[in-house]
Formats: sequence, structure tokens, C-alpha cells
Amino acid sequence: MIRYEQFWSGRPVFVTGATGLLGGWLVRALHIAGAEVTVLLRDSVPKSMFIRDGWMDRVRVVHGDIRDASLLRRVFSEYSIETILHVAAQALVGVAKADPVSTLETNVQGTWTVLDAARQSGVGQIVVASSDKAYGIPDRLPYDEEHRLHGTFPYEVSKSCADLICSMYAATYGLPVCVTRCANLFGGGDLNFSRSVPGAIRASLEGKRFQIRSNGKSVRDFLYVKDAVAAYMRTVECLAADPGLAGEAFNFSLETPMNVLALVNLIYRLTGADQLSPEVLNIADSEIPEQYLSSEKARRVLNWHPAFSMESGLLETIEWYRRFLGHPAEIMAGVAVS
Repeated sequence: MIRYEQFWSGRPVFVTGATGLLGGWLVRALHIAGAEVTVLLRDSVPKSMFIRDGWMDRVRVVHGDIRDASLLRRVFSEYSIETILHVAAQALVGVAKADPVSTLETNVQGTWTVLDAARQSGVGQIVVASSDKAYGIPDRLPYDEEHRLHGTFPYEVSKSCADLICSMYAATYGLPVCVTRCANLFGGGDLNFSRSVPGAIRASLEGKRFQIRSNGKSVRDFLYVKDAVAAYMRTVECLAADPGLAGEAFNFSLETPMNVLALVNLIYRLTGADQLSPEVLNIADSEIPEQYLSSEKARRVLNWHPAFSMESGLLETIEWYRRFLGHPAEIMAGVAVS
């Protein structure tokens, strides 16, 4: 995908959620593109790819919380921030169910705090990370951007609310904000092994059966993290070129939905562990049976297309974990991150 020449070179960019899977890869891509990156860091998270691979030494780091309005206003002004990529969130469905108030504070209050500080500071472009979960129980599938937002469970509701807040700031104040709704992201660096992709990869490489908490029939859509990074950067570029995109939301996915059982079996095949089979526990609850996206709008409006298929993305991901689990010292030195 061709980007606007010199767009990112020297651009002051603020990133939240840098210690997460998407945030870590975003920081890396922005730095390589020549942006002046400032990140907000709440917790150290030593195992995070961002910290483990030494990115704290290559970008500006501000310590604090996304709910601290005065801090954000100071940072946006002091560093002349032009672009904000707000990807920080409490993103674990189980944690959200156990602690809904904290999830709402982070995902909803955190979003309005970032947006209002951006409004007062005159930031040029803001992209806010949402999720396919914001749509809630589907009226129809695949979800498109016209589907109503009606989350039911705590995490879904937090994302539905945050999306509506973005729409409010765009419509009322003309804030240049877009929302991205990605399918389930996967890629190297995700060390939450309760998730299906990293968990199944580790189990297969260790010759173990992966435990699927659901009945294995839940259908989901996926997106390789490098394609998600390209989607975020492309959204910023297009918003800068066309301010009329303010308030718009865009779906990003591979548009190849599959159920969890098929995903785990695919991972076993790609790792050469075909003799293994997952263990289906069927103990999960509060899950929507089917969720998947249409990315037609992103393809048409942003000229975005994924560069990786499910298999090619998984092969890169498997290789990352193969090196990480076998040679952790190399990963920590940064030499094994492609």
C-alpha cells in the first residue's frame, strides 16, 4: 500500500496502549516511518514487546493515566501533537465481566478524556480503537458500519458507548476523529495465552492439547496485527486528506470467518502437530455465537486491503512464538522481531 510521501516524517504522534499487542506494533511502524512518537504509559508491563524490545529508549514516554485530563492537555500542547492513535483499553472480556466499573472507567471515561483534551488542543487527526464487539448481538451478518451499536455485556457496552462518544464529538464540535472496528487481532507479541491463537500455538509447539473454553462453534473474524497497523495508519492519512471523514467508522477484517475449533485445528496443521486435537470444555458464557465483519467500506473509501491471508499471518505468528519459546534471549535483544 502506497502512503502519502513524507506524511509521517517528523509528524508528532501520540499513542495510548503502547504495551498492548496492537500498540507495540504501531509504535514500531510509526518510528520506522519517521514519526516523532510520544506514548502514554500507565504500567511497566515488563513482558510487553514494547518494553522488552527497548522501544522506551526510542520514543518519548509520558507516565500517567488516560483519565488524567490535565496531563493530556499538557502533553498535547507541550509536544505539539498532530495525530492521536488511541488504542488503550481494558480488552479482556472475562475481566470486564468480573470488574465492569473499572472497564467502563478505562474504555468510556478514558475515551472522552482523550477526545476532550484533543478538542481543546486543536489536534489534527484522532483515530480511536473500537471493536466488532461494539455491535453487540447481530441483527444481520456480516456487520457493516450501518449496523446499530447495542452491546449487551460489559466489554461490548464499553465499546458501544465509546463509539457513540466519538460520534458526538465529531458532530457537535467538528472533532477530526474516526473509529476503527477490527476483528480479533493476532500476531507475535501477544503473551496472553488464554486467547485462542497464542494459546493454541504454544500448546501445539509443546505437544499439548489446547483447552477451548467455549463449545468451539463460536464463529469469529480475524486480522493479522501488521494489517491492523496498516489500517490505522491509512485511516489517519485519509482523514488528513479529507476532513469530511470525521465521525466515520471503518471495519477491518480478513472477511474469512471461522469457528474456534477450525482455527485451533488449522494452527495444529501449520505447526505440524496434526496428531493433536483440542479439548472442548464448553464452560464459557456471555458470548455471542457469531460475529464477523464486512470491510467493503474500508476497501472502497480508504483503499485498504489486507496484505496477509489467515494462513500467511499465522505462519509468521507461529515463527515468532517458535523463536520466543525456544530462544527467549534472542527475542529480548530484539533480533527476532520481524
